[in-house]
Amino acid sequence: MLADEVLAYYRQLGETDRLRVRASGRLEFLRTWDLLGRLLPAPPARVLDVGGATGIYAGPLAAAGYRPHVVDPVPEHVDAAAALPGVTAALGDARALPEPDGSADAVLLLGPLYHLLERADRGTAWREAARVVRPGGVVLAATISRFASAFDGFARDFYAEPGYAAVVDGALRTGAHRPVANAWFTTAYFHHPDEPPAEAAEAGLEPAGRYAIEGPGWHLPRLEAILDDPRRRGQLMDFLRRVESEPSLLGATSHLLTAARRRS
Repeated sequence: MLADEVLAYYRQLGETDRLRVRASGRLEFLRTWDLLGRLLPAPPARVLDVGGATGIYAGPLAAAGYRPHVVDPVPEHVDAAAALPGVTAALGDARALPEPDGSADAVLLLGPLYHLLERADRGTAWREAARVVRPGGVVLAATISRFASAFDGFARDFYAEPGYAAVVDGALRTGAHRPVANAWFTTAYFHHPDEPPAEAAEAGLEPAGRYAIEGPGWHLPRLEAILDDPRRRGQLMDFLRRVESEPSLLGATSHLLTAARRRS
């Protein structure tokens, strides 16, 4: 279901720590959770968390009264998610979901679109989400920004490493991120901000909003100190909410959340 190098990357089980340890990952989690709280239907809605990994969002959703079910192609992810209270999990592929039509109140695609390099495969994943969500239900899909590797390369000094500039150039031209070093993330597709709504619409869904997850905040100086201070963290979160759908800033985020609805 996944390319060998992508499966090997996720079998390291680093995704949960990424969202809890690194400052940029912490901001990604806080902002994604904030958006879920505003965009999901009220509990006890059934949420199909496609590509939900170890249950980093499914666990808190269950604690909040939702009924989350994780579908993920990595066996270790499924085992970890299924061990969380209130969470069920199964192996599966976003392009062929083992779910009945209209069986979910909401569908999360918070990872699968990253690793489908062909538009036809991404279209299939969107159509599967549209099939399994109920009429009127919401699909929330995360994508990585077309410009993320360029920003990250300067922030983390990857440009000093041989080959990195060529990898960024390929992503900027085609969206395909094909790394030659594990530290540069694994094989992925980086979306232009205009692409996800178009993909959703082609799948028969009605686009309902674009939200910059980290916005321009993911590489702020002293971000860790800001997040550790409740007052400053609140100020940052308030600012990012205010500009989350500002078109001129959508390309500056690391991740974009696209909302779409199945027509009633």
